[in-house]
Amino acid sequence: MTELQKTKSKMTNGFKIIGISTRTTNKDNQAQQDLGNLWGQFFSKNLLNIIPNKISNEIIAIYTDYKSDFTEDYTTIIGIPVSTLDEIPDGLIGREFQSENFKKFTAKGEMPNAVVAAWVDIWQKDKELNRKYSYHFEVYGERSQNGENSEVEIFIATK
Repeated sequence: MTELQKTKSKMTNGFKIIGISTRTTNKDNQAQQDLGNLWGQFFSKNLLNIIPNKISNEIIAIYTDYKSDFTEDYTTIIGIPVSTLDEIPDGLIGREFQSENFKKFTAKGEMPNAVVAAWVDIWQKDKELNRKYSYHFEVYGERSQNGENSEVEIFIATK
């Protein structure tokens, strides 16, 4: 099993993350603006190199704390999976997420358009997926920065 496979296996069995967050909504394209700003902040503050106790260099985007479903307010966290939350740098947050059942999707193509298209597809299948609104996450690994050949894995919690 590769290091990447080990990390993903651990994550679907629960994980800890340190990063930054924002509260947003999909209404009126607000999330597009808020998440663009959050990603900009993540990279401008060089968080990939500041976060301690990393278990990988994959960047994780988590969608959680849903008011009800994807049509209402939710929290987005962008961060790095870590082994412990004992050391959280000032201005960052640490959260632990419990094990869930997930359905995996893969967004393929130019980012962020491919991820947006994958989410539109997921929203259209919302009821048939039997989604559980605990948390969902995206994994931005080595293949996420390959131009039109990029890939990002999306994990949707299901009941």
